[in-house]
Amino acid sequence: MSLLNWKPDYSLGIPSVDFEHRQMIDMINRIYDHIEASAEAATIEAGLEDIYAGISAHFALEERHMRELGYAEYEAHKENHEELLDEIRELMDDFADSPEQGRARLRKSLADWFGVHFATFDARLHDRSGSVG
Repeated sequence: MSLLNWKPDYSLGIPSVDFEHRQMIDMINRIYDHIEASAEAATIEAGLEDIYAGISAHFALEERHMRELGYAEYEAHKENHEELLDEIRELMDDFADSPEQGRARLRKSLADWFGVHFATFDARLHDRSGSVG
């Protein structure tokens, strides 16, 4: 069973950003499935590296769109991106130090990475960008 499912509400109307949001949901679901299946630590670590790289690239794309829009909340949104990347890196380090404790923390945090950020920062960006295509 998936942890996260794509919803039409997640669409920003920017095809490249929406595509990457879908990819992030897929990556998060894969890691969640690995955790639930008690996969080897190396498998989960590799998935976390993929998520970190994918989210870093995605944030760069999203920030470019915000600059192009002249988005007034750009700095706060960018700061939230940096905080999320720091949190993900911290979770990765915790997992490397103690895979069992790391699994428990990941299980709690995975949905929040996407859900909380999207429900707050990206929802406001959606309101500002409308249907930019």
